[in-house]
Amino acid sequence: MIALVEPPSEVQPSVLDEPVSASRINCFHGCRLKFYFRYIQKLTKPVGSALFVGKAVHHALQEWSNRRWKGQPYSAEDIRTGFDLNWTTSQEQEPVVWEDMKEEVAQKDKSWGLVEMYLRETPIPPDERPEAVEVGVESDLSRHGLPTLRGFIDLIRPGGRIVDYKTTAVTPNEDQVLHRNETQLTAYGLLYREATGSKESGFELHHLVKTKAPKLVVTRYKPVTEKQKSRLFRSIESFVDGVQREDWVPSPGLQCMSCEFFGECRGGGL
Repeated sequence: MIALVEPPSEVQPSVLDEPVSASRINCFHGCRLKFYFRYIQKLTKPVGSALFVGKAVHHALQEWSNRRWKGQPYSAEDIRTGFDLNWTTSQEQEPVVWEDMKEEVAQKDKSWGLVEMYLRETPIPPDERPEAVEVGVESDLSRHGLPTLRGFIDLIRPGGRIVDYKTTAVTPNEDQVLHRNETQLTAYGLLYREATGSKESGFELHHLVKTKAPKLVVTRYKPVTEKQKSRLFRSIESFVDGVQREDWVPSPGLQCMSCEFFGECRGGGL
């Protein structure tokens, strides 16, 4: 049996003072010990190749959206210049763990292949001007006895259609994708309503699939329902309660295979 060290007697005051996000909620409910390592101890780990690829692709698509929003040129060549620069500067700030130079070259080619594919196959018309790009929004939920909710929305299409980009290694299943991303989409919907005073018209998840021949899978969803809103609020309540009680119980499972804190968990660190 692995002996666990006793947790600290007090939670850092800033944890519940800071705004809560969908990623924090999902991390806590996925594994409370992982949340402890990431947000309480604030342990940092080298960036893995898969995460770096996702960020590189996301940055390129963000630039594509920004250029359309500002009325600037947005050809593949224009986006490639920013992609190459970001690939280098990002690693200067956060070094990435590559097996060797060949792996980096291969991953860079694969990343750009995803971007090229998206620029060819995107369902967004070339002359469509975004309503907002990479916008940060907050909503004060104190009237519900909850902390401030915060989120960063990738893209808002005209009419309040919220778009989020995802990179994945497998083709997504529509029902499973909605279930996995419900917390995030519900939060985005409520944040959009807070910022605009209007109801979102729906959601789109744009999955860039890293298969041998890259492909785009778009899944569309309806606006947030009252049931989903209630479910999010209960999830936040559970989050707040667990953090206040310093409930850092681990949740062993298949997800542990890709967890950056596997070593700390196996070592009984708490």
